[in-house]
Amino acid sequence: MDNTRGQSMKKLKSIWADTDTILIGAGAGLSTSAGFSYTGERFQRYFADFEQRYGFHDMYSGGFYPYETLEEYWAFWSRYIWINRYMDTPESVYQTLHTLVKGKDYFVLTTNVDHCFQKTGFDKNRLFYTQGDYGLFQCSMPCHRSTYENREIVKKMVLAQRFTIGADGTLIFPECGRLVMRVPEELIPCCPRCGRPMTMNLRADDTFVEDEGWQKASDRYVDFLRRHANEKVLLLELGVGFNTPGIVKYSFWRMTAKNKEAVYVCVNLGETCVPKEIEERSVCIDGDIGEILKKLK
Repeated sequence: MDNTRGQSMKKLKSIWADTDTILIGAGAGLSTSAGFSYTGERFQRYFADFEQRYGFHDMYSGGFYPYETLEEYWAFWSRYIWINRYMDTPESVYQTLHTLVKGKDYFVLTTNVDHCFQKTGFDKNRLFYTQGDYGLFQCSMPCHRSTYENREIVKKMVLAQRFTIGADGTLIFPECGRLVMRVPEELIPCCPRCGRPMTMNLRADDTFVEDEGWQKASDRYVDFLRRHANEKVLLLELGVGFNTPGIVKYSFWRMTAKNKEAVYVCVNLGETCVPKEIEERSVCIDGDIGEILKKLK
């Protein structure tokens, strides 16, 4: 650890010990640190056959590929959902964070849709998943504002591709023979009201469904902000980039500027910055989030 980072860690430890209220803003970098990479070895392990046939080289690109049939589309997406929603992260980054915030008045605002916070044991009433959840389907139109849990249907789609599923949820490849890159037509999820194809409850355009659970989480977040508007609070930004900076990063900057009792902390690998207006009440640490949290613990 270089001297600058060492000084920043010392300052962060002091802030942490003196703070009872924490607002966590989490982005994709947090799950990446926990081992949920959408590229490289993890992509190759689960999608080598899709890469060979369709020519894309990461999960994100595969989500936008124009598959010719819904059977192929759902073969890709069922694998994608299972490994990123129903399997556990390889690293214990979320567990470390959970241990750190126990006993403190915290709330989590996140753009992540992998449900890692709740799976790790964070209080679901202290979580606001602004961009949706891989574990929910919605009507693709949508004809109504409800969402539907998808674990069982996704499991059936994965098994139809000749995977087996371990006791811990891990996908196990067949000992012989190839995977099937399509699902049976009868497993394609359709809206129970209008019959149109279902889709993931992910914010991509104005068809995103903000269901009752989303609305209640939003209300709890607003209430948390109201209760601590002028109090000492740590705004802890973890792994947030500039794809959707308005949800966490820019709002954290504005809140820090408005509340003179607030302190802003940004932890990210290769992407940390802070406006001059709040620089004196900020700490930026460029490094792996998991390693930083371990040192803080």
